[in-house]
Amino acid sequence: MSFGSTAAIVDISQGDGRLAPVGIGAAESGGEAAAGGGGGGGPTPPPPPPPPPDAPLKRKKGPAPKMLGNELCSVCGDKASGFHYNVLSCEGCKGFFRRSIIKGTTYACKTGARCEIDVYMRRKCQDCRLQKCRAVGMLEQCVLSEEQIRQKKRRKNDEPGPASSSSSAASAGGTSASTASTSSSASSASSAAASSSSLSSPCIAPFPGPSCSSAGAAAEPLTPNQNDMIQRLVAAQQQCNKRSFSDQPKVTPWPMSSDPHNREARQQRFAHFTELAIISVQEIVDFAKQVPGFLELCREDQIALLKASTIEIMLLETSRRYNKEADSIMFLKDFTYNKDDFARAGLQFEFIDPIFEFSKGMKDLRLDDAEYALLIAINIFSADRPNVQDHQLVEKLQQPYVDALHAYTCIQRPTDHVMFPRMLMKLVSLRTLSSVHSEQVFALRLQDKKLPPLLSEIWDVHE
Repeated sequence: MSFGSTAAIVDISQGDGRLAPVGIGAAESGGEAAAGGGGGGGPTPPPPPPPPPDAPLKRKKGPAPKMLGNELCSVCGDKASGFHYNVLSCEGCKGFFRRSIIKGTTYACKTGARCEIDVYMRRKCQDCRLQKCRAVGMLEQCVLSEEQIRQKKRRKNDEPGPASSSSSAASAGGTSASTASTSSSASSASSAAASSSSLSSPCIAPFPGPSCSSAGAAAEPLTPNQNDMIQRLVAAQQQCNKRSFSDQPKVTPWPMSSDPHNREARQQRFAHFTELAIISVQEIVDFAKQVPGFLELCREDQIALLKASTIEIMLLETSRRYNKEADSIMFLKDFTYNKDDFARAGLQFEFIDPIFEFSKGMKDLRLDDAEYALLIAINIFSADRPNVQDHQLVEKLQQPYVDALHAYTCIQRPTDHVMFPRMLMKLVSLRTLSSVHSEQVFALRLQDKKLPPLLSEIWDVHE
């Protein structure tokens, strides 16, 4: 079975699943998870002047400045998620700067430190990216070590809380506000979860429906259209999953050698994982074609949505296969992979650990097939993806899935009033993981690990 000999991305305008080249620019997710709390109104204040190197860093308390939603990262020009380390930046550059400072990493530019850093080049030259971070004003003093973070958490836990009666009232009000904010969300999953984030969340269509938290009120039954939609989604997922399992015996076998220095075994493991990834991509494309409304989009928007959402959907599917007791993931029948297996295939623990943490969190939600399928459909129809042309149509197509998930959750979990916003917040977490994945892909290239053409096109890896 050949996984990389044809051109790059599935031509979704046809039903035969053939591969055809597509010339589209970078589709790296720009709407990564938001940081800080969305707070007070008014204009965004200018960033404070940098403190002296030895001065103790004072952090302003209270809500983060409210942002308009169109701010750009000062480092690479991607969509900004807030002020990080004294500079308006995206989650990708924020994480890159923090990792570089904590690890004390030294980079070297191959072109004499003259690279122009943008969304594409930020993955190509880490040296120039770090210099750009410093040039625009990112402060090393703002980066807390792991020990400092632990101390801060301990101090916060030691602070006396409000009276128990006040806590109960606040808790009850918080639950109500959380669900109410979901109903009035206009553009972000973070707003849907009690407005706990400030910017760059996945674009979620407005949800005008009633809250399921009303005391004593019975949940409204699903409409016939919602019932039909959910049944079609679940059936499509089961069909695609069954087809992908039939392809798995053709994957390069996992090598038996445990010698970490065995070059051939390392190459086999990498091929094994990339071939599994290709099967997953093809499964996602097959599923998307069966999602009601997807084929109403123009071919360019279909491709843009798939390129941006594929890794996030792969991570959602990975979480379904997670075994919490064994702390492992089952991709193949009767074959599980732990963190060390991922590392032996060439992945970094900076990417592996967040995958497992996300999978644990998803497992704790105990979602069923319908909830997973609806979440994936909502993720596909994210109007804020790069290169999307008809934003209004994408939002319109997303709306019924948001409504259906809310209605279904109210019926299945009538006493859990925060489950719906918790589900949507997982889409925010996926944006962060997508950013970490981009860094992982770049790291693989530094190791001279070449991705098959399909994955290169989906993830915008340009040789």
